[in-house]
Amino acid sequence: MKKLPVLFAALFFYGCEVHVHDDTDVEYLQAPGTEDMNLPFSSAVRVGDLLFLSGSIGLVPGTRDLAEGGIQGETRQTMENIKGTLETFGSSMDKVVKCTVFLADMSEWGAMNEVYRTYFENPPARSALGASGLALNSRVEIECIAVLEDDEED
Repeated sequence: MKKLPVLFAALFFYGCEVHVHDDTDVEYLQAPGTEDMNLPFSSAVRVGDLLFLSGSIGLVPGTRDLAEGGIQGETRQTMENIKGTLETFGSSMDKVVKCTVFLADMSEWGAMNEVYRTYFENPPARSALGASGLALNSRVEIECIAVLEDDEED
């Protein structure tokens, strides 16, 4: 009886094909003003028609200061930073399909959601988790995956 699950798994994988497209372009992108910062990550990576954003925190643009206003102020600034990055690289908030939210304190979940939900008419898929610490002692970090805007006229 223990062999039955193994048989089903073998049949499932036997019938599946894996396709790897060697012609898929991958582009590593740095936000303007960060090119010379020697960061150990890209601001975003474009793969085909998808844009993968690195995690963003609520830094006030041009500074290393977190936005004021606690979790809500940081969430608002984080979302504005994401919006700017998306627009810089050819997408927008309405093209976001997946987000991951990292919170330094899960008790701030509700307050973060109050701000987060205002940025999406159609909320993307999302995962969220608590973290024991985030960069620069931020309260929230959010990463996103978005579809690139269609360049063709409809």
